[in-house]
Amino acid sequence: MTTRRTLLAAISALALLVSGGASSAQETREIALISKGFQHQFWQAVKAGADKAGAEFGVTVTFEGPDNETQVDRQIDMLAAALSRNPAAIGFAALDSQAATPLLQQAKDAGIPVIAFDSGVDSDIPLTTATTDNVAAAALAADKMAELIGGSGKIAVVAHDQTSRTGIDRRDGFVNRIAEAYPDIEIVSVQYGGGDQLQSTEITKSILLANPDLKGIFGTNEGSAIGVANGKQELGSQVVVIGFDSGAAQKGMVESGLMAGAITQNPVGIGYETVKAAVTALDGGELPEVIDTGFFFYDASNMNDPEIAAVLYN
Repeated sequence: MTTRRTLLAAISALALLVSGGASSAQETREIALISKGFQHQFWQAVKAGADKAGAEFGVTVTFEGPDNETQVDRQIDMLAAALSRNPAAIGFAALDSQAATPLLQQAKDAGIPVIAFDSGVDSDIPLTTATTDNVAAAALAADKMAELIGGSGKIAVVAHDQTSRTGIDRRDGFVNRIAEAYPDIEIVSVQYGGGDQLQSTEITKSILLANPDLKGIFGTNEGSAIGVANGKQELGSQVVVIGFDSGAAQKGMVESGLMAGAITQNPVGIGYETVKAAVTALDGGELPEVIDTGFFFYDASNMNDPEIAAVLYN
């Protein structure tokens, strides 16, 4: 009888050990996300989507990014630190589309799946990229700008950078659409403010002072767009401002008419799809080359429509 009890106890203990081991293995399956920054509300919304997916799929999600979107070296350090933890998978939004390639190669060599999000890299290492079609989105911004300025006149672009995939694609998507479809519109200046509001404000004021007949300016991300609108306001200009993203400050500017409208992405969806793709890769599933998370143009007339309101973020 004692032997039987001992045997049953041993079996129970083994079952608990196996169960606990499986649970522990699941809990330690880390998806490490390295974003381009953390100061904009856009990234807070991406994190919210990633956290939602982490809870749904039973994985641990870490999310970090540099203080601002000019700190390429800081982002590379964060990626290296994440790699040193040997996570199950990595999500990466590159500030520089080439600088991270050696570290991403290390991840690949270690069998760690890499998912790009928001801003891709010039490499075939990421298994997929969860992102907005930034070229198409910027082309839509160009169409809206042309409509609002009557199809002719001088305009400018204040972009966030010329090294990230989003910076390049939004600049080129806008510039190329204007060039191919609107021969009477001239882009007189394309300048870079690092996505920083204050820097973008000063750039905008210098552009406006140098071009008093300017009709419009496109700001390519949250910080750029807010800076452009602030520069317009400080000089009392009537220039048409088209932005990108949809944080609380931008929404207020659109509501007041300071900004004519903007492109909104689906940042919660970007975060969610990044983690979902990582789990799919870990489970041996197939992934498309690109996961298109969508975009919309919003202005004061439609920002409260349910479809638009669902992808605006605070």
